[in-house]
Amino acid sequence: MNLFEQYFPEISYKQIKQYSQLNMLYKQWNSKINVVSRKDIDFLEEKHIIHSLGIAKFHSFKEGIEVLDVGTGGGFPGIPLAILFPKVQFYLIDSIGKKIKVVEEVSNALGLKNISAFNIRAEDFESKVDFVVSRAVTKMNDFVPLIKKNIKNKSLDKINNGLMCLKGGDLDIELSLFPGALQISLHTYFSSDFFKTKKIVYLSVDDIHPKKG
Repeated sequence: MNLFEQYFPEISYKQIKQYSQLNMLYKQWNSKINVVSRKDIDFLEEKHIIHSLGIAKFHSFKEGIEVLDVGTGGGFPGIPLAILFPKVQFYLIDSIGKKIKVVEEVSNALGLKNISAFNIRAEDFESKVDFVVSRAVTKMNDFVPLIKKNIKNKSLDKINNGLMCLKGGDLDIELSLFPGALQISLHTYFSSDFFKTKKIVYLSVDDIHPKKG
């Protein structure tokens, strides 16, 4: 049993095959363009793919919603999530064109129809979505002002629209400006020591756009 079957026993044979292909595709692309740290490429499944899927352990996205992955790099967490949620639309953006090229090539190779990739900065992306996701892009007090314009107020999902960030370490000082933020340890879901310090930070739209008065 591989890691995907272990942690996501409900996934289909097609999805297992796509995750296996993903591993191979990134190793091929990383020899041309450094989208994953050289020291991490041999641990791609755990440190990048499974790590990205930690968001899915916290929340299963409802069919028909839209998710924006800001600073996606070579496609994390967006591509692993798009495989798991084929009926959710994902927008993957990054300011580095060669990384978006990798996202497009990998998505096409896997036959993913629910990904749109754009070489654009966060402040220039104007469309509104249900959720924003990211993986250790920057500190929250710098990041939230960039993306708060993109989150719809009305929720179609089981939880309020908002931001889900994959982060690590002690975040108490960083999150002091966001008292409503939730910190969820990924070690709750994944047994490996790698996840002991890894977290999801969830910030709802109500905390991003606090009501005045």
